[in-house]
Amino acid sequence: MSDYAIEAHGLVKNFDDVRAVDGIDLTVPKGSILGILGPNGAGKTTTLRMLLGIIDPDEGGCRLLGHERPLDAAHDVGYLPEERGLYPAMKAFDAIAFMGALRGLPLAEGRQRARVLLDEAGLGHAADKEVRMLSKGMAQTVQLLGTIVHRPKLIVLDEPFSGLDALNQAKLERLIRSQAEAGVTVIFSTHVIAHAERLCEDVAIIAGGKIPFSGKVSEARDRLRPQVRLETRCLEGAWRSAIPAECQPEGHFWHFTLPETGVEPLLKALVEGDAGVQSLAIERPGLHDAFVAIAGEAAAAQMERDQEEEEA
Repeated sequence: MSDYAIEAHGLVKNFDDVRAVDGIDLTVPKGSILGILGPNGAGKTTTLRMLLGIIDPDEGGCRLLGHERPLDAAHDVGYLPEERGLYPAMKAFDAIAFMGALRGLPLAEGRQRARVLLDEAGLGHAADKEVRMLSKGMAQTVQLLGTIVHRPKLIVLDEPFSGLDALNQAKLERLIRSQAEAGVTVIFSTHVIAHAERLCEDVAIIAGGKIPFSGKVSEARDRLRPQVRLETRCLEGAWRSAIPAECQPEGHFWHFTLPETGVEPLLKALVEGDAGVQSLAIERPGLHDAFVAIAGEAAAAQMERDQEEEEA
């Protein structure tokens, strides 16, 4: 038995003359939360659909939950596509049960589970309301519950936070964590770095149809050296040799990359050189900094524009 829920190699997908996905390799450990992070148009949705067998790759292949043909694992997968859609005349609990039935869950059992899930989500009062009567956030929660009602081993969410207010985003984050704690593998795509940073131990950075990095968030951040913010009373002295020569103060503040020798030699030079240390902070790079270093300034700027357009 493999330790991976997904093992993909060399995935390529062309649409006319456009190569949407260009040779992607990806492994997803069972029970993990993987964030696929990149701007709109980077190839996130196309990649997810190939992983699930919804569309076939032009090159490469994927093993899903031990199946050589991804569609053979369909009943063990919960998939929330980016394009949301529920039958407006259905009652909320029936809509959830219906989605479960599409994955092989008996309808009567699905209705029972749906009511329990709605209660747990704080929407028990809406169980018998038609979908058309629900708010956007409530309707999206209903669709999400329909994605998990059959108790899948793998949950795949395409831009699940899109269109949700902060309260509903927090509810969704809690649900994702609870599924992972129960041993379910969760994959979600997003163009918002904060969601990946809060939720994920593993991340795949995608840009231009390629994945230049896939691994632990900590490994991505470790590609960059920590930054030093230092405030000194003095501006000159022998201790200046411990600070990069190109670094210039802003008032009495210095901002520079921590030397490879580490913090202890720096501290020793500052103290012995009577720099008059007022404050010293070592700041580890965040996932945003790592994304910029790995995917480039253009991809990071595009993600910021995507987020601004969504919030507008």
